Amino acid sequence: MKSKIARRLLKYFGTALILFALVIGSVFVVLFRESAVQMNRDALRQRAEAMALALSGYASRQTGATGSRAGYGAYLKLLDEIAMTDVWVVDRDLSLITAGLMERQYTYADLPADADEVIARVFVGETTFSESFSGLFDAPTITVGTPILSKDAVVGALLLHAPASGVDQAVRQGLTAMGISLAAALFLSASLAALLSMKFTRPLERMEEAAVSLAAGAYGSKTGVTQQDEIGKLASAIDQLSKKLEDAQGERERLNKLRQAFIANISHELRTPVTVLRGSLEALCDHVVEKPEQVSEYHQQMLSETIGLERLVNDLMDLTRLENVDFPIEMQTVDLGDALDDAARSARGIARAKEIEIQVERSAPVVITGDYGRLRQMLLIVLDNAVKYSPKGSAVEVRLTPELASIRDHGPGIPPEDLKHIFDRFYRASAVQDTQGSGLGLAIAKRIAERHGIRIEVKSILHEGCEVRFLLDPAMDPQR
Repeated sequence: MKSKIARRLLKYFGTALILFALVIGSVFVVLFRESAVQMNRDALRQRAEAMALALSGYASRQTGATGSRAGYGAYLKLLDEIAMTDVWVVDRDLSLITAGLMERQYTYADLPADADEVIARVFVGETTFSESFSGLFDAPTITVGTPILSKDAVVGALLLHAPASGVDQAVRQGLTAMGISLAAALFLSASLAALLSMKFTRPLERMEEAAVSLAAGAYGSKTGVTQQDEIGKLASAIDQLSKKLEDAQGERERLNKLRQAFIANISHELRTPVTVLRGSLEALCDHVVEKPEQVSEYHQQMLSETIGLERLVNDLMDLTRLENVDFPIEMQTVDLGDALDDAARSARGIARAKEIEIQVERSAPVVITGDYGRLRQMLLIVLDNAVKYSPKGSAVEVRLTPELASIRDHGPGIPPEDLKHIFDRFYRASAVQDTQGSGLGLAIAKRIAERHGIRIEVKSILHEGCEVRFLLDPAMDPQR
């Protein structure tokens, strides 16, 4: 019960149960007392009517007032002893014909205020009740009045007085039973409320633990709560957040490794030309090299290294621009075939030196929306690699359809373990290390394709060649 919510729920449940018990108890007291009074009245009515019926038969056989009173007295004395209560017989004038076991004689002035009304109703043939006679007996009393008949005429009123203490005692007994039942019900309800409170708060505690762990950086933390309700939905949302944070952490670590690798590669790519330039300049400045032909050779080497540095810087700038989604590219309607022919013409200058033929196969124009210069750059990068890794005297096959553009060479191919990394920055396949180029070409080609909604798919077979496909429809099956 350390949980504040559990204690609060238990307090709420307990308060609600106590209020419920008070309401039920009040309603029970009222209804039970009314029921007990009604049952007591029904019993008194039956007794009074039975006595009145007996007296009616007895009165029909008696003659004379004296004989009638004497007979009533003896008979009522017997009834009083049997019924253990007071029975009166009253005439129309409210004169007591007999007062049963009462030792005191009452006059008209002693009778309650509504005695006239009670006797009047009895003499019209009704059975009536009254509690106003209680003052005569110094105790709560219920009086029932019923007519005594003689030859269908009311000759007297029988008043049966019974103490009401039995009703109060029955009510007290009922309240005692109800109190015991309510106490047991409260105990069981409180126990159940405590169990339900703990069951309700336990998932919240586990979610709190998971949230604290997530805040501390333990993104693999899970709530472990599986419920088909709002709490279960909240727990599921926390678990999904945990999964996304864990994935984000993994991606961040991957990007950190890529950034470190990128910096290392940049440093490596810059170190070699800078070292060569420095060495050449130091040799020239220190006059270590003075012969004109040697000086010219050093100048040529320095120019070559400068060109390489320029190419590396330009490639880095291109890649940075293309990765920036806010960097605009000139999108317009272009014929991809024209860009392909233009790239093939540029690549033939390199291919001629290796006696490599570039074969272009295309029919109808393929019109798309894009940046002509970037699309030409993308195709030329792949064509340049295809020529670079093709054996002397072979061919590079280029095909263009409305669905795709493909460039295939017959070089050594790319090993399967390297295939998934060929678009990474500065990555070179282990089987075909290239000492020329910045190692950024394919990464740039992929970024250009992505900006145009084109998907690149590479298929390679070792010692047979490699094919690069540009899928103009990204939903197209790459195995087609």
